[in-house]
Amino acid sequence: MKFPIPLIRATLIKRYKRFLSDHKLACGTTVTAHCANPGAMLGLAEPGLETWLSPVDNPKRKLRYSWEMIRTASGAGNMVGINTAHPNGIVTEAIQTGHVTELAGYANLRREVKYGENSRIDILLEGDGVPPCYVEVKNVHLLRRDRVAEFPDSVTKRGTKHLHELARIAESGGRAVMLYLVQRGDCDSFSLAADIDPAYAEAFGAARNSGVEALCYACQLDEQEIRLDRHLPINTTH
Repeated sequence: MKFPIPLIRATLIKRYKRFLSDHKLACGTTVTAHCANPGAMLGLAEPGLETWLSPVDNPKRKLRYSWEMIRTASGAGNMVGINTAHPNGIVTEAIQTGHVTELAGYANLRREVKYGENSRIDILLEGDGVPPCYVEVKNVHLLRRDRVAEFPDSVTKRGTKHLHELARIAESGGRAVMLYLVQRGDCDSFSLAADIDPAYAEAFGAARNSGVEALCYACQLDEQEIRLDRHLPINTTH
């Protein structure tokens, strides 16, 4: 996924009211950017960290910037994508270009299709002679242990509901896939943050027992694009 307009480098001043954030541009101007991330963003909202913003070319929108990435303070200073509006598009693009081999071979792809109890599946794959494949995508950016990505970073009742919905799909003969997209490149494995949301971890285990598949992919990120990179193993024993 390439950014249509080059990102602008800034420094984080603060994040507040969940969806608002203030940043200082290189010229010294302070701007307010939309933060499209409802999670806790643990370790990714520290004042003084380098951020990257996308300018919004829409005169009707109140906030003229969107917060896209942050560079971590530790290690080599890795870029992390914090915009949760992007994963569905990144995964869709990767499926269409054949980079998600586990989801290859379907003739049709649709997004935001109604299913279950007042839910919408992120991606629905369909093809002749095969059951429909329901793909739920979750954005991952939490890292508390060295090179281990984790989800979720806060309690997610909506995420737990999605696991129950996928389990019902699998039990009825459809194919159900939970895909975790890690918007950072400094991880070698994925694990559930069961201490943050025990109910989600329990629902994940039940969903797997019902036949739900689980995939995890990391991303490569820079100020020009975010692209699917490599498969990460899922470790649920931690």
